[in-house]
Amino acid sequence: MANLSSILKHNQSFVEEKKYEFYETTKFPEKKLVILTCMDTRLLELLHHAMGLKNGDAKIIKNAGAVVSHPFGSVMRSILVAVYELQAEEVCIIGHHECGMASLEVSSILEKAKQRGVKHDCLELLTNAGIDLDSWMTGFESVEDSVTHSVKMVRSHPLMPEDVPVHGLVIDSKTGRLDVVADGYSGMNVSLSENKG
Repeated sequence: MANLSSILKHNQSFVEEKKYEFYETTKFPEKKLVILTCMDTRLLELLHHAMGLKNGDAKIIKNAGAVVSHPFGSVMRSILVAVYELQAEEVCIIGHHECGMASLEVSSILEKAKQRGVKHDCLELLTNAGIDLDSWMTGFESVEDSVTHSVKMVRSHPLMPEDVPVHGLVIDSKTGRLDVVADGYSGMNVSLSENKG
């Protein structure tokens, strides 16, 4: 549990030796792309390399499962900010095989919360306040279906411009292979083979 001290020690030399200069870029994504993907540790570098991305190429949003669970939640807000304020012109929702959100059991999480000191009264209070923990904490059975659902949520959002392609992909967390679940160009008179800049 002593990660912070080692992080700060490394950071001090990182700054003093000006290693940050290698990563300098602007706040605008070079490839005009915003990506929602999973927080899985296997994707930290694999996803970037599998997509041919370098620092500064894309806005990256991460959460458990690459799920857009609410049309007016923080994930959707971040996507809209990337489109309207940060010059993103395409959206990619990228889930992955062997995701921890697949068949996630809410009862297991709640039991672990209790074991870590969360009181049963707190869980009752949330339930009595109308919070449906089963729906909120639920995972999914099929990553392809989950990605398709999130693509539809983004695509159909009332604030999402119609000219922004929303793609859905699934990455193999071992090999980096990308499979297209939803082609955002479909119906837009643009093909996957066209270079979007």
